Amino acid sequence: MNQQHEQAREEAIGWAMRVADPDFGEWTALTRWLEADPLHAAAFEEALAAGDAADAALKAAPVPSALPVVSRPARRRIAGGLLAAAIIGAIGWTAFEHQAAPYTVATRPGETRTLRLEGATIALNGNSRITLDRHDPRRATLESGEALFDVRHDPDHPFRLTVGDAKLEDVGTRFDVTQDGRGLRVAVAEGAVLYNPDREAVRITAGAVLRERPGENQVMLGQIDPAGVGGWREGRLAFQSAPLATVAADLTRSLGVTIRAAPEVAARPFTGVIATHGDRVRLIADLGPLLDVKVREDHGSVLLTAKAMQPRS
Repeated sequence: MNQQHEQAREEAIGWAMRVADPDFGEWTALTRWLEADPLHAAAFEEALAAGDAADAALKAAPVPSALPVVSRPARRRIAGGLLAAAIIGAIGWTAFEHQAAPYTVATRPGETRTLRLEGATIALNGNSRITLDRHDPRRATLESGEALFDVRHDPDHPFRLTVGDAKLEDVGTRFDVTQDGRGLRVAVAEGAVLYNPDREAVRITAGAVLRERPGENQVMLGQIDPAGVGGWREGRLAFQSAPLATVAADLTRSLGVTIRAAPEVAARPFTGVIATHGDRVRLIADLGPLLDVKVREDHGSVLLTAKAMQPRS
């Protein structure tokens, strides 16, 4: 056996071992290797046979229709690609078909989008980013921002959402999730959501909100008005004892204007409803009396600060 055959054999053994792994995902690279030299296809076939890969299974495996059409003079070159397709069918076509195919949808501040998936509708608030899977519409990752989920429950294939280190699983529900610098917030309007179903398994029911702050090893459950969940879609932001830092972040997403709460007022609680429709300049000016703060421009953003102390008479 010359050096070229020996190299092809060693490479083929390596490929055969990797293909046996259920998590194998280098199908494109394998096809290119097989098509690069007729020796590769032969060596790979021998390696599979030596590894107890059934020849009968290879012959019976259907060839996917997605293979590129190649002209007749290139027939010897296509053999490697056909073999790769047969291998996929015999060894792991199902695993290959269901490998993650992620794509990301993002919105700018003040922009919203509605995504309709199989069994779920996701409304994405402004300044938000979510990653979905083309192969599995029941999986999503909220990278940042806020999203409202309307999910049709399927006990055999529940909708699962990843948010940072947390996992959420629906129990037939409508819920709103926020992920930003202040941590995770999950508010449920209908049904229920399981927080970390494989660990704490905290059940968040309709009318409840779960909060998880960065760096803390515990979560807090509170009560909310379920009718206010996702109110940002109708230009309504409802708050119940929410810190002004949270109020400012929610306003930023909805208005497309950066609003910040100065440290001296950031933790101050606010309960009420803010309408975000209408004239934006007027709305920002009205934040002063509504939140009992001073509103001022600060390098292109809006800063909420404490009012000046009135001198005693």
